[in-house]
Amino acid sequence: MENLEQRVKNIEERNKRVEADKAWELSRTRMLFIAVSTYLLIMIFMFLIKDDHPFLNAFIASTGYLLSSTTYKVLKRCWLKNRK
Repeated sequence: MENLEQRVKNIEERNKRVEADKAWELSRTRMLFIAVSTYLLIMIFMFLIKDDHPFLNAFIASTGYLLSSTTYKVLKRCWLKNRK
């Protein structure tokens, strides 16, 4: 009986970790961090290659990431709805 209780406890702990990981993957904090990091890295790269519009081009790349991340939830919901 103790073995069964331990197994249930392990499953519950695993479920909590999985839920926390999923919450992080979908969090706005994560998306914003990636967008800002992307912007900064691309801007530095654009300066290094002497691009004419480093701020604008870095903004476009970051905005593309944000658009793809925010529409992901909507697309997933539609896909799941039509799948059933």
